[in-house]
Amino acid sequence: MVEATMQTGQLLTILLMAAALGMDAFSLGIGIGLKGIRLVHVLRLSGVIALFHILMPLAGILTGHYMSELLGQVATTAAGVLLLLLGAHMIYNSLRSGSESSIDHTSLWGTLLLGLMVSIDSFSVGVSLGMFSANLLLTVLIFGLFGGLAAILGLLLGRRVSGSLGEYGEACGGVILLVFGLMFLI
Repeated sequence: MVEATMQTGQLLTILLMAAALGMDAFSLGIGIGLKGIRLVHVLRLSGVIALFHILMPLAGILTGHYMSELLGQVATTAAGVLLLLLGAHMIYNSLRSGSESSIDHTSLWGTLLLGLMVSIDSFSVGVSLGMFSANLLLTVLIFGLFGGLAAILGLLLGRRVSGSLGEYGEACGGVILLVFGLMFLI
C-alpha cells in the first residue's frame, strides 16, 4: 500500500514537472505561430522539441546528482537569456522594414536551435532527478510527450491568432518571449 502511494506521488510529481517544462515550448510556439507557420513545420518543430525534451533530461539524469545545484541555476538563466534575446530580436525585426526573420524555424539549424533553447531547462531537471530512483523511461517519455504537445498547442494557437494581428504578430510573439524570459530570470 505504501509502495503504491509513493509511486502515485512520484508519477504526479513527474507529470507536474513535465507540464511546467512544456510551458516554455508553449510560449515559443505561440511566438513562432504568430509570425505564421505551415502545418508541416508545426509537426517538424514540435517533433524536434519533443525529442529534445527526451534527450536533455536523459542526459541530465545520466550526468548525476553532484552537479544539480550548479547546473540548475545556470540552465535556467541561460534559458531566460535566450528567450529574452529571441524576443528582442523578433520585436526588432518586426519594427524594421524588410522581411528578414529572426531564427528560421524552417531550416535544420534553426529547428535544432529552437528545440535546444526550449529544452535546456529539462537538462537541469534531469540532473535533479538523477538523485532519485524515478523510472527513467517513463520520466523522459512523459517529458517528451508534454513538450511536444505544448509546442503543437502553442504553434497552432499562434498560427490561428496571427491572421487577425497581421504585421504585428511577430512583435506580439517577441513580447511574449520577453515576458517568459524575464520570468526565468526573476
